[in-house]
Amino acid sequence: MRFQDPIWLIFLLIVPIIYYWLKSRPVVSISYSSTEHLGMLEDKRGVVLSRLLVWIRYAILIGMILAMARPQLTSLQTDVLTEGIDIMLVTDVSGSMAAEDLKPNNRLFVAKKTAKEFVSKRTGDHIGLVVFGTKAFTFCPLTLDYGALNAFIDQLGLGMAGDGTAIGMAIATGVNRLKNSSSKSKVLILLTDGENNAGEIDPLSSAELAKEFGIKIYTIGIGKEGGAPIPYIDPRVGKTYHRYPNGALFLTKLDEALLKSISQTTQGQYFRATNSDSLQRIFELINTLETTEKKVKQYHDYYDLFPYFLWGVFCLFMFYFVLKEAVLRVVP
Repeated sequence: MRFQDPIWLIFLLIVPIIYYWLKSRPVVSISYSSTEHLGMLEDKRGVVLSRLLVWIRYAILIGMILAMARPQLTSLQTDVLTEGIDIMLVTDVSGSMAAEDLKPNNRLFVAKKTAKEFVSKRTGDHIGLVVFGTKAFTFCPLTLDYGALNAFIDQLGLGMAGDGTAIGMAIATGVNRLKNSSSKSKVLILLTDGENNAGEIDPLSSAELAKEFGIKIYTIGIGKEGGAPIPYIDPRVGKTYHRYPNGALFLTKLDEALLKSISQTTQGQYFRATNSDSLQRIFELINTLETTEKKVKQYHDYYDLFPYFLWGVFCLFMFYFVLKEAVLRVVP
């Protein structure tokens, strides 16, 4: 609570002065030869009510002073204005993302779960989704509707863009979505578990293009060291694993050198995720690295309380009047 005109509160100092002045005034008295029988005539209820009248007068005076000072309730509203960042999530959905070295399911399952957690921690950012395999395409354009974006992430499926790995095409598609953005910060997060083996565009050429448009690329290589076998469902025997003609297991291959070069070209960073926990930590780190300055505007709302004080003073005055003129009225 605050007072709009606090200068009136100075008059509260007058109240104790009046009190002590009235109390110190000489009392007019009449001498009697004996007063021992007068106690029987005393109306104790009347004495209490008479004293109450005195305190009501002080309460009325204090209430009027407080009303003149205009007490107000205040409420604070805060608006946080942020320019936001434009972010494209570029996710590998090739068949190798079925590898089961990231628990509890496979690489794509963990990537989807972690991407949704990353989205939930962003505010005011436009985020979109590009998927790639043999080909690359925009699955969700830049949006502030994170509910819709998460619904698109849930729909990601193995092989929906082919079983190859067109990293160059994926970056170029993401750059195409970000290049006309007016945002001061533009970020592309590339997540893959393979090496570039498809597409017509060289990955490093795409990285140079991203650099030209001021787009920073964070690359995430997913999968344990040495690769992992890739499962698939054989209609005759059920679940099995891809093998070379000689019977040896086919293991995924990750081109870390390429991913490092891509990120370095655009002043980004490369990360290696060997399990679900490390992938989550990587997204959390990117979340802290890519922040924008927030401008805060504060608004104060004031609600006047002086009408309630005036009503209180009026009620006290009426009570005082009734008490003095009806209950404690002195008959001449």
